[in-house]
Amino acid sequence: MTKPNSDDSYDNEQPPSFAPSRNRRMRQPLPSNNSNDNIPPSFAPNSNRRKATASSSNISSDNSRTNNRYENNSYTENAYTNSPRTNSPRASRSYTGGSYASGSYAGNNSYTGNNLRESNSYSGNAYTNDPRTNIPRENKPLENNNPAIAIPKKRKKHYILMTISLLMCISLIVAAIVGNNTYHWVESRIQKTHWLTNTNDTPEKTWLILGSDQREGEEAKEITGFRMDSILVLTKPANGHSSLISIPRDSLVSVNNNKMKINTVAQFFGKPALTKVIENITGHHIDHVAEIRFGGLTHVVDSIGGIELCYNRTVKDRFSGLNWKAGCHHANGNTALAFSRMRYEDPESDFGRAKRQRMVISAIIKKATSKDTLTNFGRVKKLTETGLKSFVFDEKSTPMSLADMAFAFKEATGPNGISGTVYWTDPNYFVPGVGSSVLLDDDKNTKLFDSLSSGTHKPGTVGTLAEMEK
Repeated sequence: MTKPNSDDSYDNEQPPSFAPSRNRRMRQPLPSNNSNDNIPPSFAPNSNRRKATASSSNISSDNSRTNNRYENNSYTENAYTNSPRTNSPRASRSYTGGSYASGSYAGNNSYTGNNLRESNSYSGNAYTNDPRTNIPRENKPLENNNPAIAIPKKRKKHYILMTISLLMCISLIVAAIVGNNTYHWVESRIQKTHWLTNTNDTPEKTWLILGSDQREGEEAKEITGFRMDSILVLTKPANGHSSLISIPRDSLVSVNNNKMKINTVAQFFGKPALTKVIENITGHHIDHVAEIRFGGLTHVVDSIGGIELCYNRTVKDRFSGLNWKAGCHHANGNTALAFSRMRYEDPESDFGRAKRQRMVISAIIKKATSKDTLTNFGRVKKLTETGLKSFVFDEKSTPMSLADMAFAFKEATGPNGISGTVYWTDPNYFVPGVGSSVLLDDDKNTKLFDSLSSGTHKPGTVGTLAEMEK
């Protein structure tokens, strides 16, 4: 910037609120011809400005700060506002209250004194240096003798961000409260019983899913205790694909040197004994157990609006009440129950029934975890209520473990899952006092569940039944 010519008389004509400081470069003198062309843009023209009468930092009584107004400048009791902005380093500053005597002003646009640092803001006496742009600041009328200073757009954006953040926080708090209430509501309705053993834990998560079909009438009188019609082992490895493996209900096992079919173990030796037998077959710890009562299946299916089932045989079975035309159909609760019970018209007998029961459970899980169901609060509530009445879980089950089981089941029955049966050597192995049983292949089953638990098994179908269908 070119320094204007000056004379020595300028030293006593400084603006009344800007006293010279030991650490600040002195203002160059004004031209001697009283021209306004070269006046520094931070100050009003010399002809319109009251001259200072003192060279010190104190303002004399003749230059009081009461209701003085100049063109393009507001100078009130505690405010000096210069407008418009210019390229001058002293332009666009507002000074409210007090004087500069408490500190020093360096040439780098920072005021070093009380409560002011290099951020160019003086909070308390409101010294603000805003070097962002050269856009003129809008002159606004004073209200109640207070200077009206335009709020930068950045602050408006800041308020918008604060509002959005506040709304997000409120939403998260509400979701947490609702989720917490739902969690406790579900937990209070979980039916639990003692199923688990004290075997050592293993890295993967394994669920034992049991289907018990409680009959009515004369057949119910003949059955004491209960028997398992469907036995499924659901495995979710730490890394890898989930799997769902079926164990035939007539599989031959030994408990306390007593040979019997696996579906009668819980009836004679208790529920933990059945869990222990499954752990011996798989070689892995059972984390949770879920027993579904097929008698309550009708309400579960109806609560989600029915399910899709496929079976490529035409069936008319008077025992189960199933009337089915080959193909895929939308089934309500009664049809789904008959579909899971039918076996006399199935050439695969118990193997076929176990497969169809797995199809029904899979269809329920798929529909229950679908977007249409999860976004329908009324349907979710009804499904939860009816579902919890139809299931009995182990003593350590929680709402989170139930959710984990549902999604692992959905993954196992999906395109990237692993499903099938265990391996056996003889499906009609006869044992006196026991009858025709399924003799399992222990070596193959141990290798199968080791690969499933480690997550190294490829997606697809496995087991003896899958090999027979190839």
